[in-house]
Amino acid sequence: MIVIASFAIFVVNESKSASSRQTQAITGAPTGTSAHAPGSAGTSSGGESSVHRTIDEASEELTSPFAGLVSGSSSEWVIRGVKLLLALAVYGFGLSYLARVLRVRV
Repeated sequence: MIVIASFAIFVVNESKSASSRQTQAITGAPTGTSAHAPGSAGTSSGGESSVHRTIDEASEELTSPFAGLVSGSSSEWVIRGVKLLLALAVYGFGLSYLARVLRVRV
């Protein structure tokens, strides 16, 4: 659940960032260099709540075993998406399968 919550927060932040970039592009307002940086909304900022930080830190700890698999990617969407899928596969399906096997044998 922690990894899913962290991914959901990332998606919301990216959506807000994309909306503001589109608004700036439509109105012709000058955009900063950070507005076009991929994954700029997903990075830590001063306005980030402590709950958000805690969820992100816990998610990072849970997905750290998979960091080597996505180290070659520069896309924050790919990195977070692959980590989410691997975490669901290992922690969700893998541990539930192990629990069922152990329950049958006991």
